[in-house]
Amino acid sequence: MSFERLVRFVDVQGVTGYGNLKSEPKSNLIGAEVEVLEGDLEKGFHATGRTTQIQKLLCPLPNVPLIICIGLNYQQHATEANLRVPPYPVVFTKPADALAGPLDPVSIHPDAQSMLDYEGELTVVIGEDVKNVSEADALRYVLGYTVGNDVSARNFQLPDTSGGQFCYAKSFDGFAPIGPCIVSPRLVPDPQHLRLTTRVNGALRQETETSDMIFSVSRIIAHLSRGTTLRRGTVIQTGTPSGVGLFMEPRGSGFLKDGDVVEVAIDGFGAIRNKMVFEQPSTVNE
Repeated sequence: MSFERLVRFVDVQGVTGYGNLKSEPKSNLIGAEVEVLEGDLEKGFHATGRTTQIQKLLCPLPNVPLIICIGLNYQQHATEANLRVPPYPVVFTKPADALAGPLDPVSIHPDAQSMLDYEGELTVVIGEDVKNVSEADALRYVLGYTVGNDVSARNFQLPDTSGGQFCYAKSFDGFAPIGPCIVSPRLVPDPQHLRLTTRVNGALRQETETSDMIFSVSRIIAHLSRGTTLRRGTVIQTGTPSGVGLFMEPRGSGFLKDGDVVEVAIDGFGAIRNKMVFEQPSTVNE
């Protein structure tokens, strides 16, 4: 795939396309110049020699076959949650409609508002169909890396309130924003040496090095591909570090409110910034 930092955007003529960023995105990229690419995830990308300006930044992937998530994958997070580290990664999924863009507002259903939480995560995009890959070869099948937020309605996740429904609690539309770009593996020699931060309304909530991950990216891919085909375009959210709202004191003080802006950033990748927009009961179709 011929790109360094893959973005998807609408240009000043209203044309939707892909582009290549030559440097780390430092802003929302509106008005930024980008190298135009032709192609897609299936056929690959190649440079056109043309440039254009970004009018609107989109989710770097128009659609995905599946979003796979890993739970309890940072040692410090396991410690704050007082949970035993399992022998294998904790796996759950989100549907394709959970996907959202790096600047998109996230609409929150009234039933998901009471214990709304954030989870900043290193996110992996699979570049080729793969099955039964070894840990040693796993990174060869990575299209690139990006920033993600595993938005979570804890009231549906916690055992005492809803029976521990991880998948349901995290599968609402828009609960998986990613972006702003997909960074080529050529620029990421070791995904276990990255710095991630999460801020809510500018206040730092999470800060970690991916070296604190319990299961590495290569180990996760090898585990997920065991007897199972990972399709091209599959998104893998690799777990969140300590500092989620659920464990802030006093209890409940860390949950997200209407209008809160969650910014997740990884050094060299840029940041996603998503505003939480609480839906009113009167606007929800029964």
